[in-house]
Amino acid sequence: MSEILALFEHDRGEAAETSYQSLGFARALLAAGVGTSITAVVIGAEADGLAADLAAYGANSVVRVHHRDLTDYAPEAWGEAVAELIAARAPAAVVATGTDRGNEVLAYASAIADVAFAANVTEIRSAAEAHLELTRVRWGGSLLEQSKLIASVFVLSGTAHVFDGDPTPEAVGATAALETYDAVLSETAARTRVTDRVTLSSGITLTTAAVVVSGGRGVGSADGFAPLVDLAGLLGGAVGCSRVVTNNGWRPHSDQVGQTGKRIAPELYIACGISGAIQHWVGMMASKHVLAINTDGEANMVGKAEYAVIGDLHKILPAVSAEIRRRRS
Repeated sequence: MSEILALFEHDRGEAAETSYQSLGFARALLAAGVGTSITAVVIGAEADGLAADLAAYGANSVVRVHHRDLTDYAPEAWGEAVAELIAARAPAAVVATGTDRGNEVLAYASAIADVAFAANVTEIRSAAEAHLELTRVRWGGSLLEQSKLIASVFVLSGTAHVFDGDPTPEAVGATAALETYDAVLSETAARTRVTDRVTLSSGITLTTAAVVVSGGRGVGSADGFAPLVDLAGLLGGAVGCSRVVTNNGWRPHSDQVGQTGKRIAPELYIACGISGAIQHWVGMMASKHVLAINTDGEANMVGKAEYAVIGDLHKILPAVSAEIRRRRS
Protein backbone atom coordinates (compact mmCIF):
# COMPACT_ATOMS: atom_id res chain seq x y z
CA MET A 1 0.00 0.00 0.00
CA SER A 2 1.44 3.36 -0.98
CA GLU A 3 0.20 5.13 2.11
CA ILE A 4 1.74 7.35 4.75
CA LEU A 5 0.98 6.30 8.33
CA ALA A 6 0.70 9.40 10.53
CA LEU A 7 0.82 8.75 14.28
CA PHE A 8 -1.82 10.92 15.95
CA GLU A 9 -0.59 11.65 19.46
CA HIS A 10 -3.06 12.06 22.34
CA ASP A 11 -3.19 11.90 26.12
CA ARG A 12 -6.08 9.75 27.37
CA GLY A 13 -8.21 10.77 24.42
CA GLU A 14 -7.26 14.46 24.51
CA ALA A 15 -5.45 15.90 21.48
CA ALA A 16 -2.92 18.72 21.60
CA GLU A 17 -2.09 21.36 18.97
CA THR A 18 1.00 19.38 17.99
CA SER A 19 -1.07 16.22 17.46
CA TYR A 20 -2.43 17.53 14.17
CA GLN A 21 1.01 18.57 12.92
CA SER A 22 1.85 14.95 12.09
CA LEU A 23 -0.87 15.14 9.43
CA GLY A 24 0.59 18.41 8.17
CA PHE A 25 3.96 16.69 7.89
CA ALA A 26 2.32 13.81 6.02
CA ARG A 27 0.77 16.31 3.59
CA ALA A 28 4.23 17.79 2.96
CA LEU A 29 5.52 14.31 2.10
CA LEU A 30 2.62 13.76 -0.29
CA ALA A 31 3.43 17.05 -2.00
CA ALA A 32 7.05 15.90 -2.36
CA GLY A 33 5.89 12.75 -4.14
CA VAL A 34 6.02 10.24 -1.28
CA GLY A 35 2.96 8.00 -1.07
CA THR A 36 -0.52 8.49 -2.47
CA SER A 37 -2.71 8.67 0.65
CA ILE A 38 -2.60 9.42 4.38
CA THR A 39 -3.73 7.03 7.10
CA ALA A 40 -3.93 8.43 10.62
CA VAL A 41 -2.99 5.99 13.38
CA VAL A 42 -4.85 6.46 16.67
CA ILE A 43 -3.64 4.19 19.46
CA GLY A 44 -5.94 3.10 22.29
CA ALA A 45 -9.73 2.88 22.48
CA GLU A 46 -9.88 6.06 24.61
CA ALA A 47 -9.02 8.07 21.48
CA ASP A 48 -11.61 6.49 19.15
CA GLY A 49 -13.71 9.64 19.40
CA LEU A 50 -10.96 11.68 17.74
CA ALA A 51 -10.96 9.61 14.56
CA ALA A 52 -14.03 11.10 12.89
CA ASP A 53 -12.54 14.61 12.70
CA LEU A 54 -9.21 13.71 11.12
CA ALA A 55 -10.43 13.77 7.50
CA ALA A 56 -10.51 17.57 7.73
CA TYR A 57 -6.75 17.48 8.37
CA GLY A 58 -5.95 15.38 5.32
CA ALA A 59 -6.49 11.80 6.52
CA ASN A 60 -8.01 9.54 3.89
CA SER A 61 -8.47 6.77 6.43
CA VAL A 62 -7.99 6.21 10.16
CA VAL A 63 -6.72 3.06 11.86
CA ARG A 64 -7.83 2.72 15.48
CA VAL A 65 -5.38 0.41 17.26
CA HIS A 66 -6.83 -1.56 20.19
CA HIS A 67 -5.31 -3.81 22.84
CA ARG A 68 -6.01 -4.35 26.54
CA ASP A 69 -2.60 -2.83 27.41
CA LEU A 70 -3.21 0.34 25.38
CA THR A 71 -5.19 2.15 28.08
CA ASP A 72 -2.62 4.90 28.73
CA TYR A 73 0.67 6.01 27.25
CA ALA A 74 3.14 3.11 27.11
CA PRO A 75 6.06 3.91 24.77
CA GLU A 76 7.17 0.32 24.10
CA ALA A 77 3.61 -0.86 23.49
CA TRP A 78 2.83 2.08 21.19
CA GLY A 79 6.08 1.47 19.31
CA GLU A 80 5.40 -2.24 18.99
CA ALA A 81 1.90 -1.50 17.65
CA VAL A 82 3.32 0.86 15.02
CA ALA A 83 5.94 -1.74 14.07
CA GLU A 84 3.13 -4.28 13.57
CA LEU A 85 1.41 -1.86 11.19
CA ILE A 86 4.64 -1.39 9.25
CA ALA A 87 4.94 -5.15 8.81
CA ALA A 88 1.28 -5.64 7.95
CA ARG A 89 0.74 -2.68 5.61
CA ALA A 90 4.17 -1.96 4.07
CA PRO A 91 3.60 1.82 4.00
CA ALA A 92 5.67 4.28 2.03
CA ALA A 93 6.39 6.25 5.21
CA VAL A 94 5.56 6.50 8.90
CA VAL A 95 5.55 9.95 10.51
CA ALA A 96 4.90 11.65 13.82
CA THR A 97 5.32 15.11 15.30
CA GLY A 98 8.77 15.48 16.85
CA THR A 99 7.56 15.77 20.43
CA ASP A 100 9.11 13.72 23.23
CA ARG A 101 6.38 11.10 22.75
CA GLY A 102 6.41 11.13 18.97
CA ASN A 103 10.18 10.63 18.82
CA GLU A 104 10.09 7.98 21.54
CA VAL A 105 7.39 5.90 19.85
CA LEU A 106 9.05 6.03 16.42
CA ALA A 107 12.42 5.15 17.96
CA TYR A 108 10.91 1.95 19.38
CA ALA A 109 8.97 1.21 16.18
CA SER A 110 11.97 1.67 13.88
CA ALA A 111 14.20 -0.47 16.12
CA ILE A 112 11.65 -3.31 16.11
CA ALA A 113 11.04 -3.00 12.35
CA ASP A 114 14.80 -2.66 11.72
CA VAL A 115 14.52 0.48 9.59
CA ALA A 116 16.28 3.83 9.85
CA PHE A 117 14.63 6.72 11.72
CA ALA A 118 15.24 10.42 10.95
CA ALA A 119 14.03 12.67 13.76
CA ASN A 120 13.11 16.37 13.81
CA VAL A 121 12.85 17.03 10.08
CA THR A 122 12.23 20.64 9.07
CA GLU A 123 12.17 20.28 5.27
CA ILE A 124 11.81 17.66 2.55
CA ARG A 125 14.21 18.96 -0.10
CA SER A 126 13.67 16.21 -2.67
CA ALA A 127 12.27 12.72 -2.93
CA ALA A 128 13.00 9.73 -5.14
CA GLU A 129 12.44 6.00 -4.92
CA ALA A 130 14.02 4.63 -1.73
CA HIS A 131 15.66 7.90 -0.69
CA LEU A 132 14.82 11.36 0.63
CA GLU A 133 16.94 14.46 0.96
CA LEU A 134 16.11 16.16 4.23
CA THR A 135 16.93 19.08 6.45
CA ARG A 136 16.61 18.34 10.13
CA VAL A 137 17.40 19.94 13.48
CA ARG A 138 20.37 18.62 15.45
CA TRP A 139 22.09 19.41 18.72
CA GLY A 140 18.98 20.79 20.38
CA GLY A 141 18.30 23.16 17.50
CA SER A 142 21.73 24.79 17.34
CA LEU A 143 22.41 23.49 13.83
CA LEU A 144 20.56 22.28 10.74
CA GLU A 145 21.77 19.10 9.03
CA GLN A 146 21.27 18.32 5.36
CA SER A 147 21.10 14.56 5.00
CA LYS A 148 19.91 11.73 2.77
CA LEU A 149 17.70 8.94 4.12
CA ILE A 150 17.83 5.65 2.23
CA ALA A 151 15.21 3.13 3.36
CA SER A 152 12.49 0.80 2.18
CA VAL A 153 10.10 2.60 4.56
CA PHE A 154 10.73 6.20 5.57
CA VAL A 155 10.30 6.67 9.33
CA LEU A 156 10.37 10.37 10.14
CA SER A 157 9.33 12.88 12.76
CA GLY A 158 8.66 16.50 11.82
CA THR A 159 9.94 19.22 14.12
CA ALA A 160 7.10 20.55 16.27
CA HIS A 161 5.53 23.83 15.09
CA VAL A 162 7.16 23.62 11.65
CA PHE A 163 4.50 21.80 9.63
CA ASP A 164 0.98 23.20 9.38
CA GLY A 165 -1.48 21.42 11.66
CA ASP A 166 -4.57 23.36 10.53
CA PRO A 167 -7.49 21.79 8.64
CA THR A 168 -7.17 21.82 4.85
CA PRO A 169 -9.85 23.91 3.08
CA GLU A 170 -10.27 21.30 0.35
CA ALA A 171 -11.03 18.61 2.97
CA VAL A 172 -13.87 20.45 4.73
CA GLY A 173 -16.83 18.08 4.90
CA ALA A 174 -14.73 15.07 3.90
CA THR A 175 -14.99 11.74 5.69
CA ALA A 176 -12.29 9.17 6.34
CA ALA A 177 -12.64 5.40 6.16
CA LEU A 178 -12.44 3.95 9.68
CA GLU A 179 -10.65 0.69 10.47
CA THR A 180 -9.97 -1.14 13.73
CA TYR A 181 -6.72 -3.02 14.20
CA ASP A 182 -6.35 -5.45 17.10
CA ALA A 183 -2.68 -5.38 17.99
CA VAL A 184 -0.85 -8.52 19.12
CA LEU A 185 1.67 -7.23 21.65
CA SER A 186 4.38 -9.09 23.55
CA GLU A 187 3.90 -9.77 27.25
CA THR A 188 6.56 -7.19 28.15
CA ALA A 189 5.32 -4.41 25.85
CA ALA A 190 3.52 -2.55 28.64
CA ARG A 191 6.28 -2.79 31.24
CA THR A 192 6.93 0.95 30.88
CA ARG A 193 3.71 2.93 31.07
CA VAL A 194 2.08 5.92 32.72
CA THR A 195 0.24 4.75 35.83
CA ASP A 196 -0.32 8.01 37.74
CA ARG A 197 -0.01 11.76 37.37
CA VAL A 198 0.78 14.63 39.73
CA THR A 199 -0.33 18.13 38.72
CA LEU A 200 2.60 20.51 39.18
CA SER A 201 0.83 23.54 37.74
CA SER A 202 -2.57 24.47 36.42
CA GLY A 203 -4.12 27.25 34.40
CA ILE A 204 -1.93 29.20 31.97
CA THR A 205 1.53 27.72 31.58
CA LEU A 206 4.60 28.75 29.64
CA THR A 207 4.00 26.12 26.96
CA THR A 208 0.29 26.88 26.52
CA ALA A 209 0.19 30.68 26.89
CA ALA A 210 -0.80 32.75 23.87
CA VAL A 211 1.42 35.59 25.12
CA VAL A 212 4.82 35.18 26.78
CA VAL A 213 6.66 38.10 28.33
CA SER A 214 10.27 37.01 28.69
CA GLY A 215 13.28 38.64 30.30
CA GLY A 216 17.02 38.35 29.95
CA ARG A 217 20.17 39.85 31.45
CA GLY A 218 18.87 43.35 30.72
CA VAL A 219 16.13 42.97 33.37
CA GLY A 220 18.89 43.40 35.93
CA SER A 221 17.63 41.47 38.96
CA ALA A 222 14.91 39.25 40.38
CA ASP A 223 12.98 42.34 41.48
CA GLY A 224 13.35 43.71 37.97
CA PHE A 225 10.87 41.09 36.74
CA ALA A 226 7.97 42.84 38.50
CA PRO A 227 6.87 44.85 35.41
CA LEU A 228 7.13 41.70 33.25
CA VAL A 229 4.91 39.78 35.67
CA ASP A 230 2.46 42.69 35.74
CA LEU A 231 2.22 42.91 31.93
CA ALA A 232 1.90 39.14 31.54
CA GLY A 233 -0.97 39.18 34.01
CA LEU A 234 -2.78 41.94 32.13
CA LEU A 235 -2.39 40.07 28.83
CA GLY A 236 -3.39 36.70 30.23
CA GLY A 237 0.09 35.41 29.49
CA ALA A 238 3.06 33.77 31.17
CA VAL A 239 6.54 34.91 32.16
CA GLY A 240 9.63 33.35 30.60
CA CYS A 241 13.34 34.02 30.81
CA SER A 242 16.74 33.27 29.30
CA ARG A 243 19.39 30.94 30.67
CA VAL A 244 21.47 33.71 32.23
CA VAL A 245 18.46 34.65 34.36
CA THR A 246 18.13 31.16 35.83
CA ASN A 247 21.91 30.94 36.27
CA ASN A 248 21.73 34.13 38.34
CA GLY A 249 18.84 32.73 40.40
CA TRP A 250 16.39 35.47 39.36
CA ARG A 251 13.77 33.02 38.07
CA PRO A 252 13.29 29.23 38.39
CA HIS A 253 14.51 26.90 35.65
CA SER A 254 10.88 26.02 34.86
CA ASP A 255 10.56 29.53 33.34
CA GLN A 256 13.54 29.12 31.01
CA VAL A 257 12.96 29.29 27.26
CA GLY A 258 15.64 27.88 24.98
CA GLN A 259 17.74 24.92 23.96
CA THR A 260 18.10 23.73 27.56
CA GLY A 261 14.69 25.01 28.61
CA LYS A 262 11.21 24.93 27.10
CA ARG A 263 10.25 25.26 23.44
CA ILE A 264 7.17 27.36 22.96
CA ALA A 265 4.95 28.72 20.17
CA PRO A 266 2.88 31.63 21.51
CA GLU A 267 0.98 34.08 19.35
CA LEU A 268 3.16 36.88 20.75
CA TYR A 269 6.61 36.68 22.34
CA ILE A 270 7.80 39.86 24.08
CA ALA A 271 11.56 39.64 24.58
CA CYS A 272 12.72 42.14 27.19
CA GLY A 273 16.44 42.73 27.60
CA ILE A 274 17.30 39.50 25.76
CA SER A 275 20.31 39.60 23.44
CA GLY A 276 19.03 36.74 21.27
CA ALA A 277 21.67 34.01 21.42
CA ILE A 278 20.95 31.04 19.13
CA GLN A 279 20.30 28.78 22.15
CA HIS A 280 17.46 31.06 23.26
CA TRP A 281 16.13 31.55 19.74
CA VAL A 282 15.74 27.78 19.37
CA GLY A 283 13.19 27.78 22.18
CA MET A 284 10.98 30.58 20.85
CA MET A 285 11.53 30.60 17.10
CA ALA A 286 8.06 29.09 16.52
CA SER A 287 6.41 32.22 17.99
CA LYS A 288 3.90 33.75 15.57
CA HIS A 289 5.02 37.34 16.33
CA VAL A 290 8.06 38.65 18.21
CA LEU A 291 8.39 42.06 19.90
CA ALA A 292 11.87 42.96 21.20
CA ILE A 293 12.46 45.63 23.84
CA ASN A 294 16.13 46.43 24.28
CA THR A 295 18.49 49.35 24.79
CA ASP A 296 20.82 47.86 22.16
CA GLY A 297 19.46 48.40 18.68
CA GLU A 298 22.10 46.01 17.29
CA ALA A 299 21.14 43.04 19.48
CA ASN A 300 20.42 39.78 17.63
CA MET A 301 16.89 39.65 19.01
CA VAL A 302 16.14 43.13 17.71
CA GLY A 303 17.34 42.14 14.24
CA LYS A 304 15.21 38.99 14.18
CA ALA A 305 12.07 40.45 15.76
CA GLU A 306 9.04 41.53 13.76
CA TYR A 307 8.69 44.63 15.98
CA ALA A 308 11.23 46.36 18.19
CA VAL A 309 11.27 49.18 20.75
CA ILE A 310 14.68 50.62 21.57
CA GLY A 311 14.73 51.87 25.12
CA ASP A 312 14.69 51.04 28.83
CA LEU A 313 12.28 48.18 29.52
CA HIS A 314 11.76 49.47 33.08
CA LYS A 315 10.19 52.61 31.60
CA ILE A 316 8.48 51.04 28.60
CA LEU A 317 6.70 48.12 30.30
CA PRO A 318 5.07 50.15 33.10
CA ALA A 319 3.87 52.65 30.47
CA VAL A 320 2.35 49.84 28.38
CA SER A 321 0.64 48.34 31.45
CA ALA A 322 -0.70 51.75 32.47
CA GLU A 323 -2.15 52.33 29.01
CA ILE A 324 -3.81 48.89 29.01
CA ARG A 325 -5.44 49.67 32.36
CA ARG A 326 -6.54 53.13 31.16
CA ARG A 327 -8.20 51.69 28.08
CA ARG A 328 -9.92 48.94 30.00
CA SER A 329 -11.30 51.37 32.53
